Amino acid sequence: MANTARNQPGEERITTTAVDETNALENLQDKYEKNKKPVNTILTVVLVAIVGFLVYQNLYKAPREEKAARDIVDAQRYFESDSLSKALNGDGQNPGFLKIMKKYSGTKTANLCHYYAGICYLKTGDAKNAIKQLEDFDGNGTAVAYAAYGLLGDAHMETGNAKKAIEYYSKATGNDKDALITPMYLLRSGMAYEKNNQPEEAKKAYQRIRDEYPQSMQARDMDKNLARLGVLD
Repeated sequence: MANTARNQPGEERITTTAVDETNALENLQDKYEKNKKPVNTILTVVLVAIVGFLVYQNLYKAPREEKAARDIVDAQRYFESDSLSKALNGDGQNPGFLKIMKKYSGTKTANLCHYYAGICYLKTGDAKNAIKQLEDFDGNGTAVAYAAYGLLGDAHMETGNAKKAIEYYSKATGNDKDALITPMYLLRSGMAYEKNNQPEEAKKAYQRIRDEYPQSMQARDMDKNLARLGVLD
């Protein structure tokens, strides 16, 4: 009797599917083999980048941050004692702000050195270098951001550029909740407006001090300043 065994219904579909999957895998393998070099190169680059970042963060950046934080201590002490030359340039054994910012460029400490150096230059009458250092300082997200803007305003006033000073004083008074820095630079802003022949803007600055910061030291003379500008209420 002849063998008449035949595939059951659905068996052919299963076989076809299996063949299709096998072919797909073979095609994928072929494509990989053809593109093995670029694929492996990309994977290697990504891996190297990740490893490099981790090494930089943990073996390079972190130790540099620690060293910079240690080195700045003596310069800060000189700054606090008003020994500004030593704070800037060091004492022969310990580095000053200028050397630290170069040696540890890219660290948070180096960034802070720009702020300190700007104040040192401003206090010693070198407004040009003060502006340079304070402009290089990135104060975003820090507690001294508004103070840095105010110092830039002071430096520009020293150079006789009242218009530029007003620009930075405006930034320095951007925090309404700061009852210390904001009224201080509102006063200086008003003075800069007066020097720039903008009495109406000066009035607004003085009125803000009187109305929004009545407990501040600057508020004490605001009625006199406003009266001088014709505001009698």
